[in-house]
Amino acid sequence: MPQPNIQQLLKQAQKMQQDMLAAQEALKDEVVSASAGGGMVTVEVTGDLVVKSIAIDPQAVDPDDVELLQDMVLAAVNEGMRAAQELAASKMGGIAGGLGGGLGGLGLPGF
Repeated sequence: MPQPNIQQLLKQAQKMQQDMLAAQEALKDEVVSASAGGGMVTVEVTGDLVVKSIAIDPQAVDPDDVELLQDMVLAAVNEGMRAAQELAASKMGGIAGGLGGGLGGLGLPGF
């Protein structure tokens, strides 16, 4: 089995690190939106998992049923976070695949 080219390995690792940093920066500018209660509560979350806004329709505010509003806010935030994590995974997943199909593509023994 041929020995791995260390210089090539280092170049690939550096490129992957640069690509990951660029993707992480880009995720800060991407926003996903999620809602609950038929749109009564809407949440915007960035790709780096920062909740940017929560909008609540005034009709959702019922002083006699605060629990329903709390549940809608919680559901919208959770869905927004899930969607943002999915976005991040799709953006970052392609970068890790750039190492020639994982570590096995690097010619490292045992991988």
